[in-house]
Amino acid sequence: MVNLDLKRINSHSPYHVTASRDKHSFRFVTDFGVDYSISFLEDELLTSDDTYQFIIANTNDKKSPRDSKLRKAIISIIYEFFEESNTTLLYICETGDSKQSMRNRLFEFWFKSSERKSEFAFLSADIRDADGILNYAAIISRLDNPRLGKVISEFLTTVQTLSIKPE
Repeated sequence: MVNLDLKRINSHSPYHVTASRDKHSFRFVTDFGVDYSISFLEDELLTSDDTYQFIIANTNDKKSPRDSKLRKAIISIIYEFFEESNTTLLYICETGDSKQSMRNRLFEFWFKSSERKSEFAFLSADIRDADGILNYAAIISRLDNPRLGKVISEFLTTVQTLSIKPE
């Protein structure tokens, strides 16, 4: 697991971020009372690099209004992850409430409008599953990741494989 520096995160985050005991997840509460948990879980989808699945969870299921501070808090956590690690993040939008398209657009906008976006490769893809549900996934990796070419190739191959409808 990658250990993140809470002091650095909190020096950039507008919300106070705390870590869980195992330091695999981080938590903050917005001005609107929305409780967010941010997690980094080791993932084995891509074998060409150490990969962590990046998870954003609204843990108290409160409606989250437009909040520019939310983007800054999440981006500060992502940037700290990449300060401590030159691996790959995998982001998969949750599909349980049919809002995955909106989540994908929002996350992509957040990342692509961030200050340090030019330091990273960001690839996203949509994959229709066997039930016809559109799923969204993205990878983020530093441009100086020595395995970046292999990561991108494997991600694109995986997306293509998952997009083929079973007979």
